[in-house]
Amino acid sequence: MAAVSESQVVATELEKVEKEIPMLFERDPGFAGFIKKKNVSVVSSREMRAPLEISPGGDFGYYNPDGGPLGRGSGPDWDKAVISPVHMKLGIEYTKQAQWSTDSDRKAVQNSVRYLTATAITEFIRQLNSQIQGNGSGQVATIGTVTVGAGFDTYLCNTDGYGVRLVRAKQNVQVYNAAMTVLRGIGQITQWDVEGQSVQVTPNIAGAIATDVLVTTGISSPTSLPALFGVQYHDSSASTGSWLGFNRANTPQIRASRVNASGSALSLPMPRLARNKIGNRIGEDNRYKPVAWMHPAQEQAYEEVGQAVTVLNQMPSDKKLDLYYGAQQMAGMRTKTDFNWNMKRIDFIPEGVWGWAELHPIGFYTTDGRKIFELRSADGGISAAELFYIVASRQAWVKNPAAISYIDNLQIPPGYQVV
Repeated sequence: MAAVSESQVVATELEKVEKEIPMLFERDPGFAGFIKKKNVSVVSSREMRAPLEISPGGDFGYYNPDGGPLGRGSGPDWDKAVISPVHMKLGIEYTKQAQWSTDSDRKAVQNSVRYLTATAITEFIRQLNSQIQGNGSGQVATIGTVTVGAGFDTYLCNTDGYGVRLVRAKQNVQVYNAAMTVLRGIGQITQWDVEGQSVQVTPNIAGAIATDVLVTTGISSPTSLPALFGVQYHDSSASTGSWLGFNRANTPQIRASRVNASGSALSLPMPRLARNKIGNRIGEDNRYKPVAWMHPAQEQAYEEVGQAVTVLNQMPSDKKLDLYYGAQQMAGMRTKTDFNWNMKRIDFIPEGVWGWAELHPIGFYTTDGRKIFELRSADGGISAAELFYIVASRQAWVKNPAAISYIDNLQIPPGYQVV
């Protein structure tokens, strides 16, 4: 007789499931979390007005005290920035079977619904940190190349310095032409490759080409800047367009100061120049303390500058060598890194200059006390699935753009951008 084999007893074997579930992505709050809660202004649906002293006044000159005329005088100019909140949401959906199958530690190592509700606000803030990088259009990626697959497109996004950091898996996106005047289609990100700087979008988007852009859903006219005003909007020296109701061409006071690296690698004079541009605008004894925000790629570039001029005096008692000392200060300014930051720029932003105009704080969308809603099937009955939303109505604004400077068009160190 044959011995009992393993295949005959497999039905009796216990299955081990590891209780610790690693997270293979990040939910860093980044710069969005840097904007302090004390800088939140509660607003209504009407525009918020932020008064600004645009220019000094007074007619300075010389005069003859021996009966000469003193002339007339003048005074400062004041104007206002206007801010209106935008409305953002994050939808989370699950089936009843997913809920029932994990609602006890006897059934699963993790309660799925409890986990979804616990992490939803963190995920919303992570999405907020993507939007805070933008220019107000809702653009989140630029297509470098398009590869058409069977039922999906693959977009390599390796040209704008963001890669695919500003989008997330399972997110629906719109594909627009470069001018954001033609909507080519809408699809879902079904594969998200941060390292490879590519996404798969399902279904195929007819006519999608290189230079097209991915835009957040819920926006029908990106060029009207209906989205969150982010770093590219506020930290800008542009003399065209507008800023919170001001014409940039007519009001140079509301432009940030720029240092154009012109494609070269970061060098020591650049941050000093950027800081001095702030002082040139608002004075040497201003109360602002800029923080240098950058992608870790530029932190490495700065570190390499330091390594090139480092002299090592190795003593016999020394046991450790660490040449990767990090960028803690840059031209006397504290440094902060954010993987969502553009790899081609460094922004010098004082604490307290950025703020939120908030109509509705981040939280669950509720109706009559309900936070979770059932789905309806096509026949009008209830579907065995539920969903909830995290929502917020707010807009980012800057109290003093003259206190901000930035370096852009920096060379990206090797290895950070797919070529």
